[in-house]
Amino acid sequence: MDVREREIWVGLDVGSRRIGVAQAERRAGLPSPWFTLNRRGVQADVERLRQRWGGAVVGVVVGLPLTDDGREQRSTRLARQIGDALVACGLTVHFQDERYTTLEAERRMAEAGVPRRRRDALVDEWAAAIILEDWLSERDARS
Repeated sequence: MDVREREIWVGLDVGSRRIGVAQAERRAGLPSPWFTLNRRGVQADVERLRQRWGGAVVGVVVGLPLTDDGREQRSTRLARQIGDALVACGLTVHFQDERYTTLEAERRMAEAGVPRRRRDALVDEWAAAIILEDWLSERDARS
């Protein structure tokens, strides 16, 4: 099967210290947490992400951390920088409101029985999965 036929999407939860990464093969169902990357700077982060993904990614959904009233903040600009750098690499990038995804990720991990001591290390990639899940659901609703 051609890689593009597989339609692999990636979700990113971009923070100041880490980037949580999730993946979803469109035909396989829900997104799943993938890995967490410690930040080194926009260009270095984008290069490391692309190396880790290989050529299988057809689109990226970057979470935008907005304030409760929907305004952008410093961390929103950081997420946009990562997204813009990925666009410059030729990838399709979409932005998604990520308000409350960390809280939802923590709730889901607790429900799934993830030990409390592991949750801090996994929360970013679980939040990335929720960001991607929300975007894919909204996309399907528009179709």
